[in-house]
Amino acid sequence: MSTAVAVAIMGDGESSVAGAIEAHPQLALIRRCADLAEALALAQAGMVGVVVLSDQPRLNRAVLGEFAAAGVALVAVPSAGSASRELQALGIEHVMDAGAEPDTIADRAAVVAHTVNPVPAALESVPAIPAGDGVVIAVWGPTGAPGRTTLAVNIASECAVGDGEAIVVDVDTYGGAVAQALGLLDEAPGVAALARASLHGTLTDDVLWRHLLAVGEGLKVLSGISRADRWPELSRSALDGVWPLLRRYSPVTVVDCGFSVAQDEEALYDTRAPQRNGATLSALAAADAVVVVGSAEPLGIQRLVQALAELDEVAELMCPRLVVANRVRSSVAGRHPEEAIADALARYSGVEKVWMVPADGKSCDAATLAGQSLRERVPRSPARRAIAVVAAAALVTAQESRAEMAPMSESPRAVAATLTD
Repeated sequence: MSTAVAVAIMGDGESSVAGAIEAHPQLALIRRCADLAEALALAQAGMVGVVVLSDQPRLNRAVLGEFAAAGVALVAVPSAGSASRELQALGIEHVMDAGAEPDTIADRAAVVAHTVNPVPAALESVPAIPAGDGVVIAVWGPTGAPGRTTLAVNIASECAVGDGEAIVVDVDTYGGAVAQALGLLDEAPGVAALARASLHGTLTDDVLWRHLLAVGEGLKVLSGISRADRWPELSRSALDGVWPLLRRYSPVTVVDCGFSVAQDEEALYDTRAPQRNGATLSALAAADAVVVVGSAEPLGIQRLVQALAELDEVAELMCPRLVVANRVRSSVAGRHPEEAIADALARYSGVEKVWMVPADGKSCDAATLAGQSLRERVPRSPARRAIAVVAAAALVTAQESRAEMAPMSESPRAVAATLTD
């Protein structure tokens, strides 16, 4: 049985390649496409099994993710040697040598058609940079400003204590505020720059160095988008290629996520639509541990219970999670707020352990005004001490989770012990 093939090659060699494919006994040439969009439309319609394409301006990780989601294999035909390296950097596995004979290209397409298992839709890109041993901790919570940014910034700060290093990354596509919390009001969004480079296969150590901002001893920032309408810049396909580089560069990466994990775009569009929550879903899928934070007042606990149920439905989330009640105080939760909150979450969400962060508005206000973490501004504050304990627990959990896949060179508990000294 012949495999349906489409050709989307720019340049003079297109007709020769198309002729070789048409003449091949195991292949059936369906269309000689005018551009990449036409080839992608055929793939999404289920009309082809293999697309032979060349390097071209609109080819990026997002497009590769679309082909992978459609179950279509790719064979790349570079126009020059430099283009070959660019195609490989994007994550295309089957890249021909520049100047390959048309019959050789057709033979490769026939082999690929029978041997390649397409990448599942959940894995929309193949990172060109090998993963390191660093851990990723995602900080997530429901709507209503429960303190996601406060927890993310201060957990990262605690992980940078002493000789440690940490990066805090803002991927909130609704109201990112990490840069503002640390006094970086006029900085361009570094995470968007890395996402663009990842999308086009040009993400390197140098790109990361140019956009990392040092805000304290051992603590660095990748600032988020400055306006909510820029959310398409943080596509999941692009960010999936960023996490391996951050793992390699830093022992700890803390990610401030948006509140929503809804994936309802497919219900609104006939084709695959960009996901506003793709950035959050990418971070959760990459995380070694998730810190789930909710506000301690009754409405906040109700939202936290609902959010935990939503999180259970995120198929990509396979890592452990720590539940944190923020701004705990007796004025809204009774005489014994810790017990009341723990009982409510155990009853309605089955949460066995809840980490409590007391209300400490004065200290948090002082840190915000100074553009610093609690550790830097008010190190003896009750909130800082509680968050240090959460950070230590999150780091231990993340490192042990990571260790299940790759042996760690140092005991996680020995590393985390420094956070609570």
